[in-house]
Amino acid sequence: MHRLQRLAASLLTFRARSVAASAALIAGASLLSRLLGVLRDRLLSGSFGAGRELDAYYAAFRFPDFFFNLFVLGAVGAAFIPVMSSYLAADRDREGTDAPSWQFVQRLTTVLGVIIAVAAVVCGLAAPLLVPLLTPGFGADDLALTVRLTRVMFLAAPLLALSSVMGSVLQSHRRFLAFAFAPVAYNLGIIGGIAFLSPTLGIVGAAWGVVAGIVLHFMLQWFAARAAGFRWRWRWQPRDAGVLEMARLAVPRTLALATGQVNLMILTGQATLLGAGTLAVFSLAFNLGSFPVGLIGISFAVASFPVVADLAARGRTAELVAEFTRIARTVLFLALPATVLFLLLRAQVVRVVLGTGRFDWGDTVMTADALAFLVISVFAQSLLPLVTRTFFALRDVKTPLLVGLVSIAAERLLAYWLTSSGVLAGASGLALAYSIGGVVNLVLLWVFLRRRLGGLGEGKLIRPLTVMTVSALAAAVVVQVAKTAVGGVVDMRSFVGVFAQGAVAGTAGFVAYLAVSMAFGLSEARQMFAFGRRGFDVFGRRLRRRGPVISCGTTMAGLDGSDAPHCEVEPPTRQP
Repeated sequence: MHRLQRLAASLLTFRARSVAASAALIAGASLLSRLLGVLRDRLLSGSFGAGRELDAYYAAFRFPDFFFNLFVLGAVGAAFIPVMSSYLAADRDREGTDAPSWQFVQRLTTVLGVIIAVAAVVCGLAAPLLVPLLTPGFGADDLALTVRLTRVMFLAAPLLALSSVMGSVLQSHRRFLAFAFAPVAYNLGIIGGIAFLSPTLGIVGAAWGVVAGIVLHFMLQWFAARAAGFRWRWRWQPRDAGVLEMARLAVPRTLALATGQVNLMILTGQATLLGAGTLAVFSLAFNLGSFPVGLIGISFAVASFPVVADLAARGRTAELVAEFTRIARTVLFLALPATVLFLLLRAQVVRVVLGTGRFDWGDTVMTADALAFLVISVFAQSLLPLVTRTFFALRDVKTPLLVGLVSIAAERLLAYWLTSSGVLAGASGLALAYSIGGVVNLVLLWVFLRRRLGGLGEGKLIRPLTVMTVSALAAAVVVQVAKTAVGGVVDMRSFVGVFAQGAVAGTAGFVAYLAVSMAFGLSEARQMFAFGRRGFDVFGRRLRRRGPVISCGTTMAGLDGSDAPHCEVEPPTRQP
């Protein structure tokens, strides 16, 4: 029993002390969460198909998600750690629950919890007025279902707000494991709702699964925060200096986040006007297309942000540009093969992940078509988190906000033209517009950031990008050859056959990409190979030891072979 308690304490207080280790932890947890998200989407598509029920579910999710991203991530994610840092400096004189930092957290959780609870009740009551604004293409029955789902999902809003605070507390104390795996618990809750409640409650069971997932998300981080020393006390002090400072810092970031959320809400409205199932198809394709973006772009951008912010604060522009270029090269090195694999194996991916139950071949084709148009911008969507956070490190929120508004306007006009003119109907038109909007956003931000920093080391990107492109083309050829070869010997009408074709072709393509990159001497390929070999060696030594071994605070070398400073991270974008 004592061993289990020590094991739990070690896991809850695990530390990682390098950018590579932090990125690996975030990416590993993100991979597991997104794999569970794949299972979640498979259960949703198989249980309800690409129809109005699933449209209502995704539409209902939009308001709570907008609420969460705008007010919780905007306020807590942007401002908590800078304010908390000043309190942690004062903790040297006092310890325990009376420490200034813990008193600040107690005040914040009290004030934020009350505000979010009141706002959630108001939004739940106003749902019949709000939902029609978001879903102009829904009929009366669809609107009633969407209102019901929205109200259910709003029930857990206060817990989600408090969970966000607990996650920020863990970051400030450099406790990352529970924070990184909270989304895993969240997806497990949704899966449980679909599996155990939907057979009797229908799509409403999935909404209750969202509530269960939020409860698990909160509990995991709450217990981890308690292990770090937090104890809750009621402290209603809305005029507290720390709370007011957080509000002041959060306003610009909240506005910047609002642009992306408003874009998704407008997109949702457009999708409801394009026929039953369009919103479901786009949402399912979007979740699949976001898989490499979250795993690659967000992980590295989040893990490197504190280093970039520190260099910006000290005015070390040359080192900042070097760090930016290094991370951008790594992101592109991973994003390009992901683009090729998802593009050429989209039908296999969609069929294996979603092709069950009521999700028929027609739904598969529409989702695969939308996925094709989404993944062409994986490189841009993966670089955007890094570029945007670099602006934040330079204390410039205005530029990403204005550029975001311009790209969103262009995207929505293009989506309207594509879908209304018949050039590209349905979810595919929305997907192409979204991708083009992402590329426009990246290009404009890159130009402004280059002007701000006097260059972004593009000269050091030309040759590596050329090698990556050649390697990606070689991978594409290998994938096509492997698809044909495997397709001739397996039953392509079965799940096993489709999975085997996709797995063999995908593996062969990635190996070809890595081999060609190493043949050209690309440093990222050598680093990935060395990093993977080091991980297998460490894992092998662990297996040969007796008993469980918990390693906390082990410094791992960065991808460039050097140790990097530890960093704090931000919460991940929730998924419906």
